Amino acid sequence: MSYKILIVDDEAANLRLLERLFRHQFNVLTASSGAEALEIIKLHDVALIITDQKMPEMTGVEFLKLTSEMRPHTIRIILTGYTDVHALIEAINSGIVYKYVTKPWVNEDLQQTVVKALEHYETVKAHY
Repeated sequence: MSYKILIVDDEAANLRLLERLFRHQFNVLTASSGAEALEIIKLHDVALIITDQKMPEMTGVEFLKLTSEMRPHTIRIILTGYTDVHALIEAINSGIVYKYVTKPWVNEDLQQTVVKALEHYETVKAHY
């Protein structure tokens, strides 16, 4: 099954790296801001979102809170070099974030995390 995944990061280099990492396995959509990503979410039912935490205009957690209302079954991962511990704890405890991964990431570890996240997506989707 070909999953749609959305990658959100305000750093173009990170977007390109992540898109290259996943484009052979998944249908990859990218956005350089939370606002741009919200427009994509309106049009596409994505299985997984990987977002940076520290972005201008809205943080990754703020963005994911909005997506949880729009697409409750979508699995969400935060990728960050900046750690706002309180925001991440709140997001994880409220069920908004599936996992957070620190920058710099290890490609193999991130790929394995994505595979596990998509397995979780299938489980969640099956319940509804």
